Amino acid sequence: MFTGLVETRGKVVSQRRSSSGSRISISSELEGLEIGESIAVNGVCQTVVTTSGSRFSCDILSETLRVTNLGDLKTGCAVNLERALLPDSRIGGHIVNGHIDGTGKVKKIIRSPLSIEISVDPEIARYLVSKGSVAVDGVSLTIGPDPGKSGFKVFVIPHTWENTTLSAISPGSRVNIEVDILAKYLYKFSGR
Repeated sequence: MFTGLVETRGKVVSQRRSSSGSRISISSELEGLEIGESIAVNGVCQTVVTTSGSRFSCDILSETLRVTNLGDLKTGCAVNLERALLPDSRIGGHIVNGHIDGTGKVKKIIRSPLSIEISVDPEIARYLVSKGSVAVDGVSLTIGPDPGKSGFKVFVIPHTWENTTLSAISPGSRVNIEVDILAKYLYKFSGR
């Protein structure tokens, strides 16, 4: 489990494709990563399979490549990184599982106030509510007013903009979307 508060950015060193998916190697400032540890890469829960100095690797399954933007990453791309919560951690964002619901497409970036408009499939949009939570590339954000059937807007504070990969996106960028797990449970229990 994660919070959507990105610890640091890493950089893709390599990504090798295979018939079952790919292995991605990332360099970062994170220290003490251990094999078997969970880490969110652009919000996608991954397992550390190798470590060497400032680098670690994860194996990405074909299905994960299909439903996320991890397959779009090239050597040199920046990624958001967050280690899994410890039992005594503060939850400063919201509960994020790292299980991506799908991708959205950046429609517009507005500079004042800083906000991002994102289009999503109606299957994802049905869980979005004004002032609710959503994770975009692993960043916990608050949904703006009046999310629609095909998209939503999030407002971004300068600190988050400057310290995550959100500052590198542009109209047309594909971003990972994870809706609030509580919204999904409430939707299911409401009988819809």
